[in-house]
Amino acid sequence: MKDKLTDITEMSIWEDAQRMLEKARKDGVETAWDRLAQQTPHCRFCELGTTCRNCVMGPCRISAKAEPGGKLSRGVCGADADVIVARNFGRFIAGGSAGHSDHGRDVIETLEAVVEGHAANYQIRDAAKLTRIAAELGIAVEGRAIIDVAADVVDACYSDFGSRRKAVNFVSRVPAKRKEVWDKLGITPRGVDREIAEMMHRTHMGCDNDAPNTMLHAARCALSDGWAGSMIATELCDILFGTPTPRKSTVNLGVIKKETVNILVHGHNPVVSEMILMAAREPEMIALAKKAGAEGITVAGLCCTGNELLMRQGIPMAGNHLMTELAIVTGAVEAVVVDYQCIMPSLVQISACYHTRFIDTAAKARFTGAIHMNFTPENAREEAHKILHMAIEAFAERDPGRVDIPVEPVDIMTGFSNEAILEALGGSLEPLLDAVKAGTVRGFAAVVGCNNPKIKQDSANVGIIKELIKNDIMVLVTGCVTTAAGKAGLLMPEGAEMAGPGLRNLCGALGIPPVLHMGSCVDNARILQLCALIANSLGVDISDLPVVASAPEWYSEKAAAIGLYAVASGVYTHLGLPPNILGSQVVTDIALNGLEDLVGASFVVEPDPVKAAELLNQRVTSKRKALGLNA
Repeated sequence: MKDKLTDITEMSIWEDAQRMLEKARKDGVETAWDRLAQQTPHCRFCELGTTCRNCVMGPCRISAKAEPGGKLSRGVCGADADVIVARNFGRFIAGGSAGHSDHGRDVIETLEAVVEGHAANYQIRDAAKLTRIAAELGIAVEGRAIIDVAADVVDACYSDFGSRRKAVNFVSRVPAKRKEVWDKLGITPRGVDREIAEMMHRTHMGCDNDAPNTMLHAARCALSDGWAGSMIATELCDILFGTPTPRKSTVNLGVIKKETVNILVHGHNPVVSEMILMAAREPEMIALAKKAGAEGITVAGLCCTGNELLMRQGIPMAGNHLMTELAIVTGAVEAVVVDYQCIMPSLVQISACYHTRFIDTAAKARFTGAIHMNFTPENAREEAHKILHMAIEAFAERDPGRVDIPVEPVDIMTGFSNEAILEALGGSLEPLLDAVKAGTVRGFAAVVGCNNPKIKQDSANVGIIKELIKNDIMVLVTGCVTTAAGKAGLLMPEGAEMAGPGLRNLCGALGIPPVLHMGSCVDNARILQLCALIANSLGVDISDLPVVASAPEWYSEKAAAIGLYAVASGVYTHLGLPPNILGSQVVTDIALNGLEDLVGASFVVEPDPVKAAELLNQRVTSKRKALGLNA
């Protein structure tokens, strides 16, 4: 691994990344790839998931193989490899579910502040969607003030985090056949906090010591994220900040400008970044930047906060997960403003190597060495102005001799919310379903997730997308894959030249790309809802659809939770790397095979993007045949 990492061309497929990796070495800046080499080889017990630190009788390391004489290796408490791997996986899923769902809670709190009149700088931008969601939740809307309706929506959403319900609200969107599957297995999600707390309880010593049973609750925990926490975050962000519509923007490190004050927003919660953008667009702030010698202010995005602003405001994307360090290495970034999730602590040290201000804004995500701003809905505009002043002051400290913008930006098209897709289709799914029935579009693939330095950056993300669209499978992307697809030219209508004939013709007729950007990683809930809409239109289960999913370069707990709620919802899901479960044959068999019998879908692990795409293509073919459609 160390030898491989010495060759920069093996670390990323992109010119901007490779140029900045060279510059990082020249500037003496350590990156994620360097730290991966330092950590290699990894602990084999940890990779297999057979270490347990859940009590202080241990920690224990368990061999998955029987000892001489056939005796199984067990921890001090007597837990075997199956139990320990299932425990660890369950807690991994609980962590991921907590991340996206707590994001949802923060958005509820922001809407609540608007309702109570404590957040003067936020407003309800999509009142029509608020009314529609309220009606869906059984809330009276006729003849009522929009602010009163919003108050009831806040209460309904908060109730999904409690423990007194039999099912979360948006289970109403789930096809009847899928509900039956969940009810039979006892995995219908009841409340976000309830399922997460129960997962932690089950995995305490002396509780759930049956691996399959633990795995079933892990599915329930993940479903509470997908159909409640994440879905609430998506729907309420649309209500507060506007429902995305198709628009154009640009992507790669070329969006950072030598002539402007550059502010990068990073994390996942648009509550902060929307206000930073608002402040940056104020004439007074632009005038202040010009007085400092800049031509203006550029706000660009990293990771999912970037995706949120890209979808709604069209701001450019500087990069995805493995580009976050390299963006600072350009030497032209005045400030990095973060909220939470997927933010490398190393960004503080790298910022200190340049003139860059690193600013954290969330009480739950403090970074040692960062400038902390206590950002709340009540003080958001005031804090945003302070941040803009810091960035403008930093511009005067920039060393022009250390600035290197490696490439020109690439055009992309974004903004494909479910509402935008339906509007483009004339308000009905029928034209899309007709295309599927005719084989013009053979199926759909959600390609989502992150970057992992174990994999050549974006090689798997881009590789699998290109193979899928060749087979007339339309691809839906969220999160970090968005940047990869955009840099590869796949988020423009011209990208359809790389698609099969059916998909190419459809894209040409509608003027859309073969890959549709649907938002940040929390917006995988949009894809869940779209699957449910299609299944309900056809009167089938989600598991009957020619729909697949893939996370080619995933790394995080959240990605595992997303993958599990996709599978539990009936979507066959590919992972480019296995989770840490291979130390248990029982748990591995459940993930790769047993879930198929239980929920109608399973995981498949395949590092090679071409082989993975073929497996997904075969799945689409089999589902088309089962529906009586041509293969």
